[in-house]
Amino acid sequence: MTLELSHLNRRFAEYQALDDVSLQIAPGEFLALLGPSGSGKTTLLRILAGLDYPDTGSVLKDGKDFLATNARERNIGMVFQHYALFRHLTVLENIAFGLRVRPWRKRPSRAVIRERVERLLKRVQLDGLGRRYPSQLSGGQRQRVALARALAVEPDMLLLDEPFGALDAQVRVTLRRWLRELHEELDLTTVFVTHDQEEALELADRVAVMNNGRVEQVGSPEMIYQQPATPFVCEFIGKVNRFIVRRNGTGWAAGGWQPGDDPWQGRYHEAVAYVRPEQLRLAVPASQPAWEARLRHIYLAGSVAHLELHVESLGQPLEADIASEDLSRLGLHAGMELRVAPRGAVLFPRDGQGATLNHERWIWHARSPVPA
Repeated sequence: MTLELSHLNRRFAEYQALDDVSLQIAPGEFLALLGPSGSGKTTLLRILAGLDYPDTGSVLKDGKDFLATNARERNIGMVFQHYALFRHLTVLENIAFGLRVRPWRKRPSRAVIRERVERLLKRVQLDGLGRRYPSQLSGGQRQRVALARALAVEPDMLLLDEPFGALDAQVRVTLRRWLRELHEELDLTTVFVTHDQEEALELADRVAVMNNGRVEQVGSPEMIYQQPATPFVCEFIGKVNRFIVRRNGTGWAAGGWQPGDDPWQGRYHEAVAYVRPEQLRLAVPASQPAWEARLRHIYLAGSVAHLELHVESLGQPLEADIASEDLSRLGLHAGMELRVAPRGAVLFPRDGQGATLNHERWIWHARSPVPA
């Protein structure tokens, strides 16, 4: 089942929920819709589920008008953030609900329903809990019931609207890895809405980053993280250092660091540079361009150490990440002086009015700067 979404627009009063959204969803793909609150993720999911309709645009399923198919006929399973389980029904009855309310011509027999529900209970690791009520389950178990209920109707596509948002961190990690295994086992097409970058990057085959109703970038998790297409994606995905770079003669410079030649052939005089904390190189030799920095604080976070650096020539702090085990090897301590420089950066030029130009991105690497 290939879905092709073309130029979708949806407005609520003065709020533009979707603004010319186009996407393709391949069969068996795990697609994450990632973005902040109000970016249009859930509106897009509701349109796929048949719970809402766009003002303009089209959705085609294998070349046929998907929007003309009513919600009951789309064969979609949907899981919500807050479970939406029936409190007066047992786990067994909740999972079987979608099958029992089908028209009698399409409704499986009681024996088939019972067998399918028991099989699903084992698959979601809840066998033996079928006669309990939702109030007798933990949050993680309730979400497994909600997933089993969505899977009971044997959907062509599974829609997940922030399904782990109400769970604690440890349960979220366990469930999302289990969900990925389940997706591969059943060969489902899955669309997953989240504002959690880590969830999206860990789970998805592709990530669509949304902002203000528009799709900023679509690509693999690695591409989204390593080659962000816009300043918004740079700042929204992971941590990043941001600073201004100015043209200096035929090249560019920021403080004591120089990224090299001018890929824009003198058309711009200022650019915004984005550098990930793990891309900052410490103890740069004196023969190479770098910043003089003072190590102000070291924050240990398990296996990673976050270093807060003050760079006088930039007039701002930078953050660098290293493995905790490297602290003693490098002899790092608060107050020491270091020479630091990026291993890589993403730069966007600014026009004469100070507006950042997304279409002129430059992906720079320490050895071989390459315009993108």
